[in-house]
Formats: sequence, structure tokens, C-alpha cells
Amino acid sequence: MNVLVVDLDGTLLKSDMLHESFWSALGKNWRSAFLAASSLTHGKASLKAYLGSEANIDVSTLPYDEEVLAYIGRYRENGGRVALVTATNQTIADEIANHLQVFDEVHGSDNTRNLKGPNKAAFLVERFDQEGFSYMGDAHADLPVWQVSQEIVTVNASRPLREKAEALGKPIEHLATAPKTLRPYFDALRMHQWLKNILIFLPMLAAHQLDAARFASSVWAFLAFSLIASSVYLVNDLLDLNADRAHPRKSQRPFASGRVPIALGGILALVMLCGGVLISGYIGWGFLLTMAAYYALTTAYSFALKRRIVVDICVLAGLYTMRIIAGGVATGVELSVWLLAFSIFFFLSLAAVKRQAELVDMVERGTLKAKGRGYHVEDLPIISMVGLAAGYISVLVLALYVNSPAVQQLYVFPYALWGICWVLLYWLTRIVLITHRGAMHDDPVIFAAKDWVSQVCLIAIFGFATMGALL
Repeated sequence: MNVLVVDLDGTLLKSDMLHESFWSALGKNWRSAFLAASSLTHGKASLKAYLGSEANIDVSTLPYDEEVLAYIGRYRENGGRVALVTATNQTIADEIANHLQVFDEVHGSDNTRNLKGPNKAAFLVERFDQEGFSYMGDAHADLPVWQVSQEIVTVNASRPLREKAEALGKPIEHLATAPKTLRPYFDALRMHQWLKNILIFLPMLAAHQLDAARFASSVWAFLAFSLIASSVYLVNDLLDLNADRAHPRKSQRPFASGRVPIALGGILALVMLCGGVLISGYIGWGFLLTMAAYYALTTAYSFALKRRIVVDICVLAGLYTMRIIAGGVATGVELSVWLLAFSIFFFLSLAAVKRQAELVDMVERGTLKAKGRGYHVEDLPIISMVGLAAGYISVLVLALYVNSPAVQQLYVFPYALWGICWVLLYWLTRIVLITHRGAMHDDPVIFAAKDWVSQVCLIAIFGFATMGALL
């Protein structure tokens, strides 16, 4: 029985270690992008060696293809030997092999040799010529290897690649382990998070300036903000691969689970960003500059600020508020101090609840420190207090607004707005209590969108606002 040679990227692993290493190194140090480009001038093997030394990847949580592992297991049970031969750096290949314990030998790239395509084919002929080998791969780069192998095994290969492999006239087997659907790509864009961008319409609504021109501007601003926000979510997920895979729910995100190739992540992020920038430029320079500020702040959050305690929730509150600012800039509506003050405290409360939910989840899982965050489980009481205090202050700001001279100009019966204060007091207290009991979604905004009690509270808020404006 000949040796079964297994490729790593896209075959055994539903990911690509070169891209995994790049995003891991970039998450540790933003300068890694420039240092990686410098190392690439000395060849791809040098690039892989550099990224392998800088990356910090937990191989135990990588998205391995269980059906491929089962195939390897059956092959070994029948007395066959299995070798992992990959273009990935030797150090990482050894770590993966030590974790899986299913390979008889392991060969990877080093500082000078990149085991891919013709290089891999030549190496395998030299290594296994006497006994021959079968080769399991997934990409066009594997065709030179299949040309010198005795048997061919493809994994999730495209139809053109399968046809080229079959044309080689050798015994062949096709494995299809991944469903072909666009759903994971839409999930990667986090389109459900676009719900937050409805805040862009708030300045127009709060100022009671509901003309068609401002509504159209708000719609364009909503679309631009959504595209740019999706670009940010994509980059954030790529930087958070290790942390997401260590989380029971976030591990199912498209990139972390391997349902969407990491190699496409950066391309998708760039496409979404360019689309958002083009629409922002169409709206006007003021809006474009606002979006540039949002992108700069959220990028800083993704790379560093999210690991700073307290700073992270303050930044999240600021990012929510920037949606309101963007709506004001897009429509030309002047923002009141009341609206900005309410927004800062209200969204600081929601950001604290988001961290509270993570800490409660850590307590339930017996984890002492949040991976990729700066919080410990001992911080839970303080974070809970921040959530309540900031929320109550936002309601106080609203109450003061109800009694201000400004409200008399906008509402016929401003006392109806006191109903909004009572609803918010109830809702904020309930949200913190639900989070304390461990029943909160990772994001309180998404939880509220699905929670019927929250939906009733929202209807009540609109009802009180309408009553104040029309009575």
C-alpha cells in the first residue's frame, strides 16, 4: 500500500495558513504588513518563515475538515502510511501534526524552499519514488503533483479542476465536504448589524425635518455607512480569529469556522470600503470626512483599543454616536447638545452590557480572563454598575430635555415624553438583569431586535413621541 500524501491548506484545513499567519501577525503588530512585504522580496519561502515566527496561532482550534480526518483514519486502519506535505512553514506544520497525531511524517517549507507546485512534485518523487504515493489536494497548484502521483484524491475541487485531474488518466476520487452556498458570505458581512445604522435617521426625526430631500440623503448615508461598517467587521473578524475560535458561539463565524476562505476576506473588505467611499463622496465632502474619522477610529479599535479596559466601551459608545453625527452631516440638520449627551450615555450603557454579557459567559465557562480583551471575571460587578449608571444618566438627560425651552418648539404636548423616560428606565434595568442571569445575546442591540418585550417598548416610545408631537 503506497503512502497517502495530504496537503494542508484547503484540504486538511478549511483555511490557509499563509493568510492565517498574516492576520495573526498583523493583529499583534500593525507594522507586520510592511515587514512581510519586505520579506517577500526575498521569496515566498522567506515570507512564510517570517510570518511563521511572528504569528501566534492556536492549532488546537483551527477548522480542520472532519471528513478528511476520517478518510485519513480509515487509510491508517488499513495499514497505510500518511504524510503531511505542505507549503506551510515547517514549524507550523509540526505543531499541527503534533496536535492531530495522525501523520507518520511531516514536511513543510523552510527559509529557502517553498513546497508548492513543481517544487512539491520534485520533492515527493525524490522522497517516495520507490514505493509511490497517492496525493490529496484541492487547488490548481496541485496538478504538477498529481502528474507524478499514482492516485489522485481531490477535496472540494471546482469542476474545471476535477476535469483537469481526470484528464491525467489515473485512479481518482473526489471528496465534497463543503456545501456550496452564498449564505456564509452574507453572514461574514454581518448585514444584521446594519440595524444599528438606522441611527442615521435620528437627527432628521428628532428635528422634525421630514422632507423628501433629507430622507433621500439619509438613505444614501445609511447605505454608505453600512458598506463601510461591513468592511470593518470583515477586518475585525480576520484579526480576531484566535479569540473567536476560543468562544463557543463566535467560533461559528464564517472565517473562524472556515466556511468562507480567509484569502477572500481582505478582498471583500476592500470592495465594501470602496463602495462606501464612493457613495460618501457623492453625498459630500463633510460626510466623507466623517466616514474617514469613523473608519480611523474603528480601525484603531480593531487593532489596539478593544484590548484596553474602559477605553473599549468608551470607543464603542463613540462609534454609535458617530452614526448620529453622520446623519446630521448628511442631511444638514444641526445636532443638539441634548441628543449628543443622551447618545453618549445611552450607548455607553449598551457597550458596558455587551462586556457584561461576555464576562457572565466567562463565569459560566470557568474562564478567568477574556481572550483578546483586558477584562477579568472580577470586573463583572463594576461593569454591571457602569451599564446601569450610564443608562440612568441618559434617561436623566432626556428628562432634563423634556423640561427645556427647546422642546416647547417641537412638541405640542411635551409632557408625553415623560412616558419615554419611564419605558427606558424599565428597558435598561431589564436588559442589565437579563444579562446578569446569562440570557443575553453577545450584542444587546441584536438581542433587542429579536426580543418581543423590547419591540413593545420601542412601539411605546414611538407612541409617546407621536402623542407629544400631535396632541
